[in-house]
Amino acid sequence: MPAPRQALAASLALLLAACSGGGAGDPAPAPPPAAQPPNILFIVLDDLGVDQLTSYGYGGAAPPRMPNLAAIARAGLQFRNAWAMPTCTPTRASFFTGRYPSSTNVLNAVVSTDLANSTISPYEVTLPRLLKTRGYRSALIGKMHLTGTDLGGAPNLPYGHQTLWKLGWDHFDGYLDGAPYPIDTRAGRTGTPEGTYPCGFVPNASIDPTHGADAGACYLATGSCTQIVRGGAITTPGRTCMERGGLFEPHQACRSSVPAHLDFAAQNGYYTAEWIQSDAEGNTRKIGAADPAARGYRSTLETDRAIAWARQQPVGQPWMLSLGYSAIHAPLQLPPVALLSEDTPGRNDNLVCYPRSDGENEGVRASLNAAADLVDAHLVTNLMAEAMDAEIGRLLVELGLAARRADGSLDYQPEKTNTVVVVMGDNGTYVNSVKFTAPGRFDPTRAKGFAYQTGVAVPLLVAGPLVRQPGREVPHLVNATDLYRLFAEIAGADVEANIDPARPLDGQPMRAYLEHPEQASIRTVNFTEMGTNLRNPAVAVTPQPCVIEAASTCFSIFPYKALCDDQGGVWYGEGSTQPGVPAAGYGNCCQVQQYRAARGQGAVDILPHAQKAASDGQYKLVRLSRNQCASSGPDPIMDWVHGRDAAGEPVFDVTDELYRVDMATPNPTLDRQGTALAAGRSPLDAAGLSAQARQAHAVLQAELDRRDVVASYNQRYDSVHCPGDGNRDGVVDQRDLDHWRELSQLNGGQSSWYDLNHDGRTDAADRAIIERHLGRRCAAP
Repeated sequence: MPAPRQALAASLALLLAACSGGGAGDPAPAPPPAAQPPNILFIVLDDLGVDQLTSYGYGGAAPPRMPNLAAIARAGLQFRNAWAMPTCTPTRASFFTGRYPSSTNVLNAVVSTDLANSTISPYEVTLPRLLKTRGYRSALIGKMHLTGTDLGGAPNLPYGHQTLWKLGWDHFDGYLDGAPYPIDTRAGRTGTPEGTYPCGFVPNASIDPTHGADAGACYLATGSCTQIVRGGAITTPGRTCMERGGLFEPHQACRSSVPAHLDFAAQNGYYTAEWIQSDAEGNTRKIGAADPAARGYRSTLETDRAIAWARQQPVGQPWMLSLGYSAIHAPLQLPPVALLSEDTPGRNDNLVCYPRSDGENEGVRASLNAAADLVDAHLVTNLMAEAMDAEIGRLLVELGLAARRADGSLDYQPEKTNTVVVVMGDNGTYVNSVKFTAPGRFDPTRAKGFAYQTGVAVPLLVAGPLVRQPGREVPHLVNATDLYRLFAEIAGADVEANIDPARPLDGQPMRAYLEHPEQASIRTVNFTEMGTNLRNPAVAVTPQPCVIEAASTCFSIFPYKALCDDQGGVWYGEGSTQPGVPAAGYGNCCQVQQYRAARGQGAVDILPHAQKAASDGQYKLVRLSRNQCASSGPDPIMDWVHGRDAAGEPVFDVTDELYRVDMATPNPTLDRQGTALAAGRSPLDAAGLSAQARQAHAVLQAELDRRDVVASYNQRYDSVHCPGDGNRDGVVDQRDLDHWRELSQLNGGQSSWYDLNHDGRTDAADRAIIERHLGRRCAAP
């Protein structure tokens, strides 16, 4: 594997190391109830906001075709005001803990440079643990971004491949990566320059007369080979070979052995993966990209694995299956043509991912090329969404929850099943995939990664035998954290009996919306947030700046150039191709601002260090904490409440912005730049607002102030509020010493939840902290 790909592999650790056996809060198992409660099928969509869906009345001028999701919406409930967190890991952690990010320190997508302290604690009563009290078996399949990385020495994965088992899941068959690897532009052929095949496959000769081919040999990882020739349904032999899980040798006949330069171990976007499996006894297995079982289109393999597990469950055994689709997360890559309708625009058009369009625009303004790239991104997004929707339909049919009509449409009658189906997005759509035209007119500059509406408004569909008067739309505020309580209510699990009253859940009950059409709003305020995870000083690499030009934003999250490139960004770290950038790169976005200003380039926003937002459904208050760029040194550590450094000097600008919002059709009222009713330093001066706006502002400000206190408390828990209490049960005792002893002997004693001094090691220094505070009882914030 070339060095850039090794670097990428070490950083694609958008992962969460969470687990432990025998935590103090573990609920006691109970036998299944006499009457079987409903099964639960929970489907999570990646980077797909409400802007994509025609069932919500949006979708832009050219929406993706998703008839199966529309059928689920018609057969159940559609929640119009559902919020996720702005990025994936915080939302997904909220699903399974019922807590906001600032209650768990899971504040952003977890990468290899973060401490395990910013991952789900193994001492939480996770959802699968809670459901065990009602006899449920639980599986997690596909992408859920809830583990640490096993790459680069596993710096934040104390329990290794047993992590999901330790967190309570009986079955795991998914990824440790937070996203598919970048497209292999060598098409799996070592010695081929990167960039030769931007689609990940060898194109036909019409597209690229120099490097393309209309015939060749398709080798599979099993060692078999098939000759593929252009003609009939096959327009691009190289693409057909990739869809079959193979590597293509252009212009060649099959040989008796696989050519040595074909690299099956290389990752290629959506057509490869590294699968980690664990079972109910904690046995684990890793399936690498070179294994035939790991090759194929992700949406298809994710569906296959979900179907296989559900079919294995005995009659009368209640289960919950959480299925995380990778789509439509970057990299944008053409799906198999077999998953797309024959009249879908771009179905068999390799130009949408091939740079021939640049040649066509030769001599034309660069802005035209950028516009062409954006059109292509929207086309590929639509294709990926349609392919995933097709697999969701197949999932329901093969599980016996639906059938196909003669015209191919989905006949879904959930009231005749014993399975509740829940579908939710993990955050808003990513920049280049956002539908910014009518209907919808969403805002790509305030999309995924931001606490604005485009970044947090997500689809939420619920169907099943508990739903009364299906086809309804629920206008009330709901939150990703609320799903924890919903699943508990469906299973009949007693939340209050199993959750420490000193650490109450943030999630609110939801089942009443299913059963009572007249149910009033249970939430009065919705909330979302993201921040900066605790970084690991023991990891050699550090995140460096990346600028996403389409969003005019700079951030320092990625430790390698390949990740920035994969997101369509411009890299200013080590290895930057920008003229005048030092060989070692810049350390933060303030230096990038200085660089751009010196060259007369436009300024870009710096991704806030922390973002929070609260809404009552009509008004929305957004709070942003940003670096002032007063110096070119390393990014300082933020004081969450006051925005001051250790010397008391201001470091972060903390500003508030108040908006009017709604999620009306055809075009919602969004929190766009320049539309704030009031904006300024926090606390915001609301004197000039109407009485109604002032009253709403007071309520929303109080909510954000409260969450600021919670965030500060939890970030300082190990150092100030309760040193030594690694399991967060409010007392430093022998159990803490026992947990420390276990974790200090695992994974070389690297970062864990008992790395109490946050130095990246679980060692004697942390034991000394526990011993120094033994017997201490700590108050909640």
